[in-house]
Amino acid sequence: MCPECRQPLAECVCKTVATKLPVGDGVARVTRETKGRGGKSVTIVKGLALDPLALASLGKQLRTACGSGGTVKDGVIEVQGDHCERVIEALQKYGYKAKRAGG
Repeated sequence: MCPECRQPLAECVCKTVATKLPVGDGVARVTRETKGRGGKSVTIVKGLALDPLALASLGKQLRTACGSGGTVKDGVIEVQGDHCERVIEALQKYGYKAKRAGG
């Protein structure tokens, strides 16, 4: 029996559900946001079709490149501070298509 879905191992669907990637067009959109953060700005990276482990690893690399903190949640990378240009340069260096969104 699978501990996750409580189905026999031959009929387990946990692995196939976990391997599906989020839908994206392959372009990372980088924005700056201040809503709900007490006026502090955060750089947001959306639109990357990566699995959660790869997304967490990329988030770590971007935070290191910017020299600041941040988090990865709900398929979105957040880097503390206004680092849009640095994040775009780092993403392009790692081979991703990135563009500035939101003005």
